[in-house]
Amino acid sequence: MSEYVFNAQEKRDRIVENLREYARISGFKDVVLGISGGKDSTVSAALCARALGADHVYGVMIPDKEQPDIGDSQRVCEVLGIHSKTVNIGKVHKELLEAVDLGEGFGVDFHAESNINVAPRLRMTVLRYIGQAIGARLVGTGNLSEATVGYCTKDGDTSCDFSLLGSLTSVEVVQIGLTMEELPRELVVKTPTDGLSGKSDEERLGVTYQQIHDFIRKGTCGDEAVDAIIARKKEMSRHKREPAVVIRG
Repeated sequence: MSEYVFNAQEKRDRIVENLREYARISGFKDVVLGISGGKDSTVSAALCARALGADHVYGVMIPDKEQPDIGDSQRVCEVLGIHSKTVNIGKVHKELLEAVDLGEGFGVDFHAESNINVAPRLRMTVLRYIGQAIGARLVGTGNLSEATVGYCTKDGDTSCDFSLLGSLTSVEVVQIGLTMEELPRELVVKTPTDGLSGKSDEERLGVTYQQIHDFIRKGTCGDEAVDAIIARKKEMSRHKREPAVVIRG
């Protein structure tokens, strides 16, 4: 197998060109995406601004009560000159949890791990609502590394009209971001977090993004035990990457 060679500038320019052509063929001019302040949404917004023009990009900041780094999200919108809006889902999230009350009827105790996926799904509802209201397509900002190990929320951040980073590992997203002079470097290399658990992505995953990158591009990260962990995560999260199963009669 030939060695995988990645040219960040060439890949960046092809994505921009292909997005511009896809918009032309599909007949849309505007896009909407969530802006978290992390590298994925930052790079995605910059690619959209280059392809379609900043005036056709709508960035939505969606904190759940307090978001300590929301200044980074605001900065992304400012440096790119895109439209921006903030929608706080804290009150809705709280009211939803109170309304559901799993102990009543199902007899199930509340579990923090099940709640951690509620915010991403509420954010997607907000983005879908805004996208339909303004006639904009929804941009997916997840990357290949996250999808491979299932570090994403089904019907949350996996829901989109098209994906810009779906063929790129987390490492490659950083490399592309560093070629874009309009982006502050510190936002591109910022430690990835989910903004929900208080931990970094790598702390939650138990593996590094470099290891995932090597597993995807080279077939191994050089550590058999870690390879096994990544392979297991990949298999267990298959349902997040595939269409819903149709049970035929």
